[in-house]
Amino acid sequence: MDKSTRVVYLEDLDNPVGAAAASKENVAKESATQSDMAPAVKKAQYDASEKKTQTGGTKRQRTLMDMMSSSSAATKAPIAKKARTTAMPKITSMPSLNSIPFSLSEFQSSLSDEEKQLLALECQTMGKSWLKVLKDEIRQPYFLKLKKFLRDQGVKGPEDSAANLKVYPAPQNIYAWSNLTPLGRVKVVIIGQDPYHGPGQAHGLCFSVPPGVAIPPSLRNIYKEIKSEYPSFEPPKHGTLTSWAENGVLLLNTALTVKANEAGSHSNKGWEEFTDKVIDVVDRYGGANLGEKGTAAAGRGRGIVFLAWGAWAAKRVAKLDKHPSPLSASRGFFGNGHFKKANDWLEEKYGPDGCVDWTKL
Repeated sequence: MDKSTRVVYLEDLDNPVGAAAASKENVAKESATQSDMAPAVKKAQYDASEKKTQTGGTKRQRTLMDMMSSSSAATKAPIAKKARTTAMPKITSMPSLNSIPFSLSEFQSSLSDEEKQLLALECQTMGKSWLKVLKDEIRQPYFLKLKKFLRDQGVKGPEDSAANLKVYPAPQNIYAWSNLTPLGRVKVVIIGQDPYHGPGQAHGLCFSVPPGVAIPPSLRNIYKEIKSEYPSFEPPKHGTLTSWAENGVLLLNTALTVKANEAGSHSNKGWEEFTDKVIDVVDRYGGANLGEKGTAAAGRGRGIVFLAWGAWAAKRVAKLDKHPSPLSASRGFFGNGHFKKANDWLEEKYGPDGCVDWTKL
């Protein structure tokens, strides 16, 4: 895809039903930083489960938590379950994603003067497919408190933040994940911890860095694992994962901001509650616009893959996993085939077009 061209999906329109035209969303510029994960991630879990949606219908969800097990026969861990072919879930009263009405101007007019100031960044930079299902969440007291904290740190709107801001990523990139990966196109969720905290590193996608920035050790390990699963893959000289994001891989950090040179400095400020809500929304609507468009289930979530690397990430998806089946903590990151396993499940669920080209970077 021409990098200068942005594709506007139906679910990104302000009012997807009967909209006359779609306004293009700006791709967030890559200009800020992100805290590095430990290269070796220990804990692992791989689970397939059936669960009930909030509206009562049975929904198939595959969760891949720390798929980092080796094939050692000496390790007595539960055998990972193979994804099963299931019937199309029963259609419930949950509305389809594209039928949910949303008008940005009407939403803004409903805000108080203080909310307009605090939520200016969200209104201007968050992808519309996400904003329309998160609009009530960002008005919650905890989120407004978070925004007051960030305001005190100098983070305001995309254009009026403090000069020499020492919070990463740059304000216009905090929600880059929401613009590059529309909600209905999500296939896979990869959960990070908090942004890289060095200058020029973070740009709104977990594990990713802008062009010209040294590849972090954790991302080098990811490249090594992809190489082991796809031998023809030649690791790039850069660490930019925007092509994954554009191909349906939601690269979401648990905390979306960090103070310069202080890893974890914005943890426990409210971001965790917000990104938990993002994961809940993905659980309901992820994959809504994948697969056949003419079926009764079109526009509703039909299951996606979660890759939760690290204890903090596993905690984020724990609510999706009612019967955890932990693998041995002695097993490492390499040799687990989780990228291929993710594609195997996606192809079974959505056909060949549902797969992710992990080697396209």
